[in-house]
Amino acid sequence: MKTQVVIIGGGPSGLLLSQLLHVNGIHSVILERKTKDYVLGRIRAGVLEQGLVDLMQRAGVSDRLMAEGDFHDGTVIAFEDQTFRVDFTRHTGKPVVVYGQTELTRDLYDAREKAGADIIYNVENVEIHDADGDTPSVTYQTKGNSHRIACDFIAGCDGFHGVSRRTIPQNVRNEFEKVYPFGWLGVLSQTPPVHPELIYSNSRRGFALCSMRNANLSRYYIQCPITDAVGDWSDTAFWTELKRRLPAPFADTLVTGPSIEKSIASLRSFVTEPMSWGRLFLCGDAAHIVPPTGAKGLNTAASDVHYLYSALCDHYLNNSSHGIDTYSEKALSRVWKAERFSWWFSTLMHRDPNQTPFDLKMQQAELAFLRDDDMVQAVMAQNYVGLPY
Repeated sequence: MKTQVVIIGGGPSGLLLSQLLHVNGIHSVILERKTKDYVLGRIRAGVLEQGLVDLMQRAGVSDRLMAEGDFHDGTVIAFEDQTFRVDFTRHTGKPVVVYGQTELTRDLYDAREKAGADIIYNVENVEIHDADGDTPSVTYQTKGNSHRIACDFIAGCDGFHGVSRRTIPQNVRNEFEKVYPFGWLGVLSQTPPVHPELIYSNSRRGFALCSMRNANLSRYYIQCPITDAVGDWSDTAFWTELKRRLPAPFADTLVTGPSIEKSIASLRSFVTEPMSWGRLFLCGDAAHIVPPTGAKGLNTAASDVHYLYSALCDHYLNNSSHGIDTYSEKALSRVWKAERFSWWFSTLMHRDPNQTPFDLKMQQAELAFLRDDDMVQAVMAQNYVGLPY
């Protein structure tokens, strides 16, 4: 089998890249180690930067997003029983769009299947060959049978634990990581959101976040010890603790209900450099991870897709190697800015168990500075809605 681009990973970044290439007449094959239902069953954040919305429009799959997405012009920040609002639209002219990642992935699957895309599920033992040469290929197994795909380029959209990053030799890779000493306990409930916009709360008991999927589906998070397990938290215990971390006007109006899904996520920052090796290019979690505080995970993956699809179009349509040669440099420049914002916002909003009294005073001063200074709010708004590609 032969194709122009092999995409390893059938999540939203791999699907979006494949669809954008298809729109430009470039053929790709997607290899996914799980089933479609499994991929659609993943619960992930759904705060979309305008850049990702623009990419969905360019890919021809934005109709449902634009009709059903919830456009947010700002966010609420709470600390010490105070609240203030950062107005995204006033500062940047742009909103963010709340639209579940599952729904975005479903839209992309529908578009790829309608176009007759080659998506191969349940692949095992994926190996990348000769990525640093002129004739790369990918081998894999399905149902015990071995297969090989010859290609021009390989896009590694297979996440942190995938084969793509590990294919780059260790003496070539430089990896940077920060592990945060706390986690997020998240609950999905069929309840109306407590507020029309997201609420980020720094309380004496720890961080809390109130978000939503739609008018009748809410997603809530609380900071918890990294050693906690989901079984340690009943629904009642979760709702009680969440209310304790919210200012009274929100706690008093919070509608609770049975959890549909409950999970604990660790928080870390991670970047590998470079993001390319020969004809292999990394996208999304295969190359970098951010703590979820700033909602940058899916959005940084989208910026990678933008740079890579633009580079491949430049190669195939304009016979230029400039985009391919500069992909890693361009992608990493934006990635590190997103990492900085996610690190800053995480540090600002969480109570670190190793926090000293001085650290706490600095955190409170930083929150007051953000509350009182319009220019600081403008910088936060610019980062939250997404820096330009």
